[in-house]
Amino acid sequence: MFNSVFWLKNKYKLSGLILILPAIFLYQSLNPTFPPAWQSQQMGEFKIAPMPLDLKAPYFHHEAYVKDFMLIFEAGDVANIRQGFVNIGPEALPVEAMQDGENGILHGSRHGQHVHAISNAKIAASDKLWVSLQNWQGEWQISQWAIPESALVM
Repeated sequence: MFNSVFWLKNKYKLSGLILILPAIFLYQSLNPTFPPAWQSQQMGEFKIAPMPLDLKAPYFHHEAYVKDFMLIFEAGDVANIRQGFVNIGPEALPVEAMQDGENGILHGSRHGQHVHAISNAKIAASDKLWVSLQNWQGEWQISQWAIPESALVM
């Protein structure tokens, strides 16, 4: 009996709350927050600054652990990249291993490249972010970034 009385007295208020939720979701979607970008480095003609999309631990995606990054190209033409790969670990993964799956592949537009960087389930203090880029002449550039303490999820 209490439940039916409560519902009759408050159904319009509860319905109004449900109408407010999409506005809150829209606001959050239009105002995302990201951690700061890491220090940029020169890689051949490119100057790149990686930015993690969150400070959470890597997650399981397509049968591998990955962590999402956006690579901000401060200099260089993204159209000059034939293929690019990103991984987190003690060393850069061989290109042959990266080409087998869909994780770790750089993709996006001239404004920024997104990547699901291949990682272990936990990022260790000794791990580094490795970026491997190939130009249209077949030349490879490989660079590394130390993982900041704020990005380490133990």
